[in-house]
Amino acid sequence: MNYKIILASNSPRRKELLAGLDIPFEVKVISGIDESYPADLDAYQVAEFICKKKAEAYRPLLNGNNSVGELDESETLILTADTVVIAPTAGEQNDQEGKGVILGKPRDAEDARRMLKMLSGKTHHVVTGVCLTTQHKQRSFSVTTEVTFKPLSDDEISYYINHYQPFDKAGAYGIQEWIGYIGCTGLKGSYFNVMGLPVQRIYEELRQI
Repeated sequence: MNYKIILASNSPRRKELLAGLDIPFEVKVISGIDESYPADLDAYQVAEFICKKKAEAYRPLLNGNNSVGELDESETLILTADTVVIAPTAGEQNDQEGKGVILGKPRDAEDARRMLKMLSGKTHHVVTGVCLTTQHKQRSFSVTTEVTFKPLSDDEISYYINHYQPFDKAGAYGIQEWIGYIGCTGLKGSYFNVMGLPVQRIYEELRQI
């Protein structure tokens, strides 16, 4: 692994998770990246689509047109990521066939309340897309984790929103926070993926690229 790794994210959780791999990296952030996606795109492809879109915004750093900082373009690898929460449609559980409602970051407390009510008492999926980009190579993939919540009371939802302000989190929750401690009754797949990075898969991919 001879690359200088750039984490293209200002998320403190992603920084913490990548640091846990004991791999040196730097953080570089470009603001104002368009994160839109086609309305007809399969819900389970959205995260990977967006992280590849983010990677294109950073590609000038690899081509010598560097406005974020001096990088050694021959040895630089840029890691971009995006996480979405996919809630089941009314009366259904997720089936990974493109159905479900994509939950991004809540706009405000009421939006957060709406999202948590959608997740309450049900199983949903968290999908994180990752893109590893060098000057001559690119790998992208997504990892899905299944999460089940107990039925959450209105008081529990209000307490969490008021005390933890989850407005920077997809689906309006952080599994590592209070709501995860009291509400998560089942998890199938990578816990760290729910936090924002599938670090096990990233480690293996970095060894191969």
